Amino acid sequence: MLPHLNFAESNIDFLGKRKITIAISLVLIIISVALLATRGLNFGIDFTGGTLVEVGYPEAVELDTIRETLSAGGYEGAQVQTFGTSRDVLIRLPPSEDDDNPAMLSNRVLNALQDGGPSDPDLRRVEFVGPAVGEELREQGGLAMIYALAGILIYVAVRFEWRFSIGSVLALVHDVLITLGIFSLLQMEFDLGVLAAVLAVIGYSLNDTIVVYDRIRENFRVLRKQSTEQVMNNAVNKTLARTIVTSMTTLLVLLSLAFLGGAALQNFSIALIIGVVVGTYSSIFIAATAALMLGVDRQVLLPVKKEGAEEDQTP
Repeated sequence: MLPHLNFAESNIDFLGKRKITIAISLVLIIISVALLATRGLNFGIDFTGGTLVEVGYPEAVELDTIRETLSAGGYEGAQVQTFGTSRDVLIRLPPSEDDDNPAMLSNRVLNALQDGGPSDPDLRRVEFVGPAVGEELREQGGLAMIYALAGILIYVAVRFEWRFSIGSVLALVHDVLITLGIFSLLQMEFDLGVLAAVLAVIGYSLNDTIVVYDRIRENFRVLRKQSTEQVMNNAVNKTLARTIVTSMTTLLVLLSLAFLGGAALQNFSIALIIGVVVGTYSSIFIAATAALMLGVDRQVLLPVKKEGAEEDQTP
């Protein structure tokens, strides 16, 4: 019989470990920024422009053989990778003057593969994105993340307190940078689907952070004799069960998508898996720590009592 984990009664000193968790987060952020500055992201055709050709072979093929065949046919800048199985191959061609007619370009690529390849492939799919469109999508994607963070900053400042808004945005930037850093490290393709996943991670992580902040605000109203650090620790412990259960159920769905959803959903689901794990970590260890370091305390959150009003009863 499985043991029962009663998170509702936990009393873990999360904020007492804040020096360690801040150090871990800073190291991960510095590594992520360094990777993004040096290796960058492996942008997909959505952002770089060019032509994508998907072909299928009747049997497994060696990618090096396909690369040599394309290079001999004049397509030296082509990127070749498997797509789902070793028989399905994706070929990415950089923008060129011949991109005006993707159908003709894909037919020439197919003919080159049929003439020099080990077996005859079938053309499955052709996609074309112009360089100007790809650059515009890349700029709009970056602006989308900036606008999302700015909107969150304003919302939390109005809904709670400006220190909470800064803390929530710091936690979100932490999550996004680490997610992007892992994609840069692994050089996984970053396309519109992954961008959508990163934006979804922002919303998911914010939801957890808001739950913690709301509990902190409520605790300050009822736990009058405890210190600020104790109040915040209590809030994180009281929301721990909800955070863990929500994360685990979400991860079960995302793992199913990653393993059973096929190659089309793989990068999308992996980005969400990374974001959910990092977002759960930041909700537990970073959100309350950021609020504490920004000076959130009882005087900041408790409303000024009107003259003659009855004092709140302390339980």
